Amino acid sequence: MANVPVQRMSQLMAKTLRDDPADAEVLSHKLLVRAGYVRRTAAGVWTWLPLGKKVLANVERIVREEMDAIGAQEVLLPALLPKEPYEATGRWDEYGPELFRLKDRKGGDYLLGPTHEEIFTLIVKDQASSYKDLPVILYQIQTKFRDEARPRAGILRGREFLMKDSYSFDTEDEGLAQSYALHRQAYQKVFERLGLDYRICAATAGAMGGSKSEEFLAPAGAGEDTFADCPACDFAANTEAITFELQPVDAGDVPALEEIPTPDTPTIETLAAYLGVEASATLKNLLVKVDGEIVAVGVPGDREVDMGKVEAHFAPAVVEMVTEADFAGRPDLVRGYVGPQGLGEKVTYIADPRVAPGTAWITGANKPGTHARNVVAGRDFEVGAYVDVVVVQEGDPCPNCGTGLKLDRAIEIGHIFQLGRKYADALKLDVLGQNGKPVRVTMGSYGIGVSRAVAALAEQSADDKGLCWPAEVAPADVHVVAAGKALQTELALDVSEKLRTAGLRVLVDDRAGVSPGVKFTDSELIGVPKILVAGRRSAEGVLELKDRRTGEREELTVDEAIARLTTA
Repeated sequence: MANVPVQRMSQLMAKTLRDDPADAEVLSHKLLVRAGYVRRTAAGVWTWLPLGKKVLANVERIVREEMDAIGAQEVLLPALLPKEPYEATGRWDEYGPELFRLKDRKGGDYLLGPTHEEIFTLIVKDQASSYKDLPVILYQIQTKFRDEARPRAGILRGREFLMKDSYSFDTEDEGLAQSYALHRQAYQKVFERLGLDYRICAATAGAMGGSKSEEFLAPAGAGEDTFADCPACDFAANTEAITFELQPVDAGDVPALEEIPTPDTPTIETLAAYLGVEASATLKNLLVKVDGEIVAVGVPGDREVDMGKVEAHFAPAVVEMVTEADFAGRPDLVRGYVGPQGLGEKVTYIADPRVAPGTAWITGANKPGTHARNVVAGRDFEVGAYVDVVVVQEGDPCPNCGTGLKLDRAIEIGHIFQLGRKYADALKLDVLGQNGKPVRVTMGSYGIGVSRAVAALAEQSADDKGLCWPAEVAPADVHVVAAGKALQTELALDVSEKLRTAGLRVLVDDRAGVSPGVKFTDSELIGVPKILVAGRRSAEGVLELKDRRTGEREELTVDEAIARLTTA
């Protein structure tokens, strides 16, 4: 570490709080505010105070070092971007209301960058003309903007956030695979150095496009992602990326379709109770509108439809739920009694793979108060497309080995994509190949949530007393506490200067008029790994060294404390 001045708390622009903020929902939000790391400026917009900025800068440093180690070159792109490149790729519209759009005084359209694929593509288009200029990896650490509908959870879900995004440019798919592998390894080193517990999970590409995609997830109760982990093999995936194998069955012995009266049974629950069957024997048909056209989604009655998967399948089309007005305009669709048989071309029908050819169901008969049984997929109705659209449940079979999956919550801290040629095609990024002919460049996109990593660390490492930072990201190496008046303060300042000279980053609590109890509480709340107390034995030159994480304490002379801390 570079030699930096001792940070005195008597001069520090940060106030600790005894109580949790009224609007705080998750642990990291509560503690980062209480410990004086961040302050709310507006909904989803945060100010980083000196201690928080130090932690944020340490995360940036680690990310930068590992990116530089794989040969990536750092640039800095503007946050204010023109509309045209995003219009060319379709993302000006695809991003929808999450995109911050604005006009300049001349009426020109601009946006605040949510991510920078288009602009990086144009940089390489301007700078690279030949295969000899590639491969190249460019990255930046930059503020991003997304107009979240419900910004919450402190810095975990803000409308502006700090992110490292990098982009690889290769002339061949094999080169893209190598660039992807380099980033994957670099991310593992980053998160290991940060001290984060993480999982690498298969993921969907979503609006980013491309083929292969993986997420780096930090397990935490405050996480907004649900991931599945197999206890028997190394499989891990975001639940949105888990697919169920289509397994057709023989329906030769299934009797013919039969309609049966089922009055007052518009829901799966009422139907199952009326007929005395399990919900899993029924077929649920959810109606949605895709760009205004009605689509039916079929899933087993005991499963819920994952609307995120439905939206991902139809992206960039807009998916909405049907309304009473939609039913009023379509008398052929009977609310609560819709079945796939007889829909024909009037309604597009997609189904989960569990509704495989040959499976038989009880489902709506498209008549009020009437259902049908022995309705066989592939015999009585056709599925337009099979799409894995159910919400994954605890115990669902692992796609690799069949063992029941475990589900957990996690914070997304990184995501890597093999984009392929989506953006190169849209923006016509070609270079001259070895044979003298133009070659379309293939790309990868790779992100790390720098500010989210701070929140994830707080979530994973905090205890009931406060924050507890890993050494490499902490705002200081040692927190010296003057637990008394003049004598203790004099010793605390003296040992702080000696520790600084020895190359350590030091935070010293030299505040006058603050009780030792408050100082001890603050030291645990702030979470520096080592706490050195100048207390009752200061006159003898004896200090108490405490490990913030384990709580272990020992009394040491000044020289012993310096030796212990500088060799740790």
